Amino acid sequence: MFHVAIIGCGGIAQVHASVLSRLPNTEIIACADIRPERASAMAEKTGCRAYDSLDALLEAEHPDCVHLCVPHALHAPMALQAALRGIAVFSEKPPAVTREQWAELEEAAEKVPLGICFQNRYNPNVKEAERILASGEYGALLGSRAFVTWHREAPYYSESGWRGTWALEGGGVLVNQAVHTLDLLIRFMGRPEQIEAHMANRHLRGVIEVEDTVEAYLKCGGKPALFYATTAYTSDAPVLIDLNLEKATLRLEADELEIRTPAGVERCTFELPKTLGKDYWGTGHFACIADFYASIEEERRYQNDLESVRFTEEAMLGIIEAAKGDLN
Repeated sequence: MFHVAIIGCGGIAQVHASVLSRLPNTEIIACADIRPERASAMAEKTGCRAYDSLDALLEAEHPDCVHLCVPHALHAPMALQAALRGIAVFSEKPPAVTREQWAELEEAAEKVPLGICFQNRYNPNVKEAERILASGEYGALLGSRAFVTWHREAPYYSESGWRGTWALEGGGVLVNQAVHTLDLLIRFMGRPEQIEAHMANRHLRGVIEVEDTVEAYLKCGGKPALFYATTAYTSDAPVLIDLNLEKATLRLEADELEIRTPAGVERCTFELPKTLGKDYWGTGHFACIADFYASIEEERRYQNDLESVRFTEEAMLGIIEAAKGDLN
């Protein structure tokens, strides 16, 4: 049985708590949040003990693992703090918001199991697309494109106390909403050797420091990957990824997969698990978290370990470095 603590008790922490409460090999023993009322609510809901900080929790408890559901800039330092005590870490995305923080995570990963919550890797349509690419049945991958067109207004940022700032969020639509899609794009295409990008504030100028829109041109193995993300749309539209192969185009839209060839369109169907939390978070949280603990028990590599997200981190930081100056 893994004794687990949840650090940060906001919206996404509720999903982690729901999964952990359903797994047969995990027990939530503690939680912490700088807003005591949120920690108290989590404690009452899960039957665990509440604390007002990670420091206080670690002084009183010794969990086997901590789940980091805190502002992005806290992921790496908190991960290292836990790792130095021999405590495994499961962190929300993005892994880190600077290259210096990435180095902290590398140190942590040398000491304890460390997993990153890129749950969309576990979506059935993603798994099937990976199988098709590996099989070579439609020829080589020539290029790709991805679109994230969602909706966020000023209160989403102003009421959080940390979003919309470079210091705590580390970026806008790229690192908060669209990094999952960037992760899949890089997972399909491989490491980018060229990055050109542009950032802008289309509808939140003067409200947030960070971008609400980003576009990027990546070259991965000499092949183009086009990426566009915004929170200036009117709704949270389904994410779309096209993978252009020699003999077909694979289209992933939300949880669906279409195989488009000159002969027509084949639609693949999947049995989908229940969505935990908001629909646009996807259906992969349970599989992602369950696999983390199974990998520890079975002493095997975890699919979402730190090394597996290295190229995604490089792409994310590379886009920011190429385009952050656009906002000045």
